[in-house]
Amino acid sequence: MPNDTSMPDDPTCTPSSPPADPPQAEPPEATALTASCPLDLLWGLQCILFVAGEPLPVARLSQALGCDELDVPQLCRDLNQKLEGQGLHVVQLAGGYALATRPDYADYVQRLLEPEPERLSVQALETLAIIAYRQPITRPEIDALRGVNSGGVVSSLLEKGLVRITGRKDVPGRPFLLETTAHFLSSFGLKDLSDLPRIDLPEVPTSAQSKLLGEALEELSEAVQEDEPSTPEA
Repeated sequence: MPNDTSMPDDPTCTPSSPPADPPQAEPPEATALTASCPLDLLWGLQCILFVAGEPLPVARLSQALGCDELDVPQLCRDLNQKLEGQGLHVVQLAGGYALATRPDYADYVQRLLEPEPERLSVQALETLAIIAYRQPITRPEIDALRGVNSGGVVSSLLEKGLVRITGRKDVPGRPFLLETTAHFLSSFGLKDLSDLPRIDLPEVPTSAQSKLLGEALEELSEAVQEDEPSTPEA
């Protein structure tokens, strides 16, 4: 009988089936801020500092970014590198970090924030002129010169930063003494008080003197506006 050369079925000799695809790892939950996405952290930091409006301490930044407090200073340094050559940068202020404009572009910001030129009323000009030429002077003395109550006008000039309280006069009631400020000088284009127009006051009632002083200051104000229209008057 012919020999049966066929090999018995051997499970070890069966062709192997192609390996099954390894199970796909489930993608991690998408998060805006993760350690593997440093750019997200940097831009998140930029947004937080932008909307804060005040310096933020490290603890608050760490909590908002979901990172360790020790990483915050380095993140701020990295963000500054990314902002190199731009108008904003990260600064340390009041124990925290803030987004601020660079000093190189302060002129542009100042132009935006500068108040619109504002004309003073005749009453305000008269009062301001009396203070400028007679300083330091008290409000009762101003009232005596103008012949009317100047309380409201003086308060307005104080709010505008054109005059300030410099002390009290040593008389009964100890009224406040008023004088002009550096803002007054810059608003009227004066280097110092010696640049005020010289006025020879005639022998006229004090109320008329205040009118003359006010007219002189008004002329000076108009001259300044013609030369420097962008300079705020108040």
